[in-house]
Amino acid sequence: MKKNVLVTQKNMEGKYVALKSYFDRTIIASGKDPLNVVKRVEKKGVKNSVLVYVPEKDTVHVY
Repeated sequence: MKKNVLVTQKNMEGKYVALKSYFDRTIIASGKDPLNVVKRVEKKGVKNSVLVYVPEKDTVHVY
């Protein structure tokens, strides 16, 4: 199942994380506020990035 996990770093728990793509999981920016993360990605000139939320450990999220 690990191969299907987009972000595995523990320090990203509870944050929004911008990745280059679903296939290139390079982290471009991260933070608690998704709007600020998107703005930082735009400043870096990255197009078509992927924004995901990494839940804290042992937290249930229903979408």
